[in-house]
Amino acid sequence: MDETPATPDVTDDEFARNVTDLADAGPISEGRVQRFYDRARTAIHDYIERKGGSTLGKTADFLLLVPDVFILLWRLFSDGRVEGKNKVLLGSAIAYYIFPFDIMPEALLGPMGYMDDLVFGVYVLNKVLRDTDPNILRQHWSGSSDVLDSIQRVLNAADQLVGKEFLGRIKKMLK
Repeated sequence: MDETPATPDVTDDEFARNVTDLADAGPISEGRVQRFYDRARTAIHDYIERKGGSTLGKTADFLLLVPDVFILLWRLFSDGRVEGKNKVLLGSAIAYYIFPFDIMPEALLGPMGYMDDLVFGVYVLNKVLRDTDPNILRQHWSGSSDVLDSIQRVLNAADQLVGKEFLGRIKKMLK
């Protein structure tokens, strides 16, 4: 798998190849997680630049949250202060991000395929927040806005990002 970051003229197919190396082999290490984060962030920025941020509108803002939510899921999964039952949820969200076969596959949709990953990850984070100190999430957050505000924004827009049917499935799974 190519380890170079995406360039502004990267195609959607190249994007998919650039960000799926975590699912390709072996155990997931901190280094592989960081590479996934860096490559996804670069590829999403390049995609937004190529498509034009104004063309994508608010979707661009949500796409920029994708790598930050992913790395937050990983950091919480690795944090000893997070309860075991929540680590199972976090692990399922991490797996959903990294495995290429999901409801909206990145290989077919490019970065837009991460919308379902984002929504699923945020619903997991919202559930984890029921018994995890919000300051733990803030400690691990890499995003530019407050993590709780970011979670709420995605929750409020979820049905527009992934559709009511998929959102209903997520809610049912996480009851």
